[in-house]
Amino acid sequence: MLVVHAAPPHPTRVVGATTPGAAVWFDLLDPTPQEIAHVEAETGLDLPSREDMQEIEVSSRLAQQGDALLMTATVMSKADSDTPEASAITFLVAPAALVTLRYSDPKPFATFRQRLQRNPALAANSDLVFVALMETIVDRIADVLESISTEIDALARDVFDRSDEAAGSEALEEALQRIGRAGTMLSTLSESIVGLGRAVAFFGSAAAPWLHKETKHHLKPIGRDLKSLNDQVGFLSHKTNFLLDATLGLISIEQNRIIKIFTIAAVTFMPPTLIASIYGMNFAAMPELQWVMGYPMAVALMVLAAALPLVWFRRQGWL
Repeated sequence: MLVVHAAPPHPTRVVGATTPGAAVWFDLLDPTPQEIAHVEAETGLDLPSREDMQEIEVSSRLAQQGDALLMTATVMSKADSDTPEASAITFLVAPAALVTLRYSDPKPFATFRQRLQRNPALAANSDLVFVALMETIVDRIADVLESISTEIDALARDVFDRSDEAAGSEALEEALQRIGRAGTMLSTLSESIVGLGRAVAFFGSAAAPWLHKETKHHLKPIGRDLKSLNDQVGFLSHKTNFLLDATLGLISIEQNRIIKIFTIAAVTFMPPTLIASIYGMNFAAMPELQWVMGYPMAVALMVLAAALPLVWFRRQGWL
């Protein structure tokens, strides 16, 4: 359980039952029942259970507990790894303290702790800490979106650059996996942006007289940034869907090319097989069996029967 103090604002891990009264931020990461009970006693707030945090109803995610404001939003973690995760994080903003309850460790929280160390004035009050934390989360979302945008541009070059023989089935299958990962991250970011946008709007419109005016003033840029990021997610999602359709189309073309080769091979060897079958019947009344030129003629017919379809395929532009 991390506690940030008003002065000095350095994070401290608390395991026991004593918490300094100057704390303005209680950050509970995978807390024990004892820690939850301790923070509830210190702040007078009712913290939601992990099951309650998973509720998707707006009324469950945005609510008011007396003077405190409860907001739950989905935030992505491990965005730089191959297995990004998304989990619900609850923000409880009370006049005296901010409580964050989470069961994952998104990067913005560590970044925000460093930011507090550089700028202690951010810990002046609970609502200012909440707004500054939201700014850090939004900045992280923007960084992840920039990374995804770069990845999608690289994917587009790899998918449509057909000059290299490596751009075959294996390369296209790898591109499909990369597109799937980008699509999953965009979907998670979209859910996070929508949830954070609702939380910011709810916080800004809350009828709480203890909220500072400068806090609401800082909320407006966050709302605009979230709207802009949501538009960017929509654009990248359309681009990802286009790349998905293009990649599937190229895979289909690659498969059709392989099937065409087998079809041509089958048609090519069908006439020679027919001729060989006829001359392999060995009837006594077949005059060619006693003909000296019978075997050369059969071989010539097989070569001609194989060459004629190939010439025709080439003239049709199939080869």
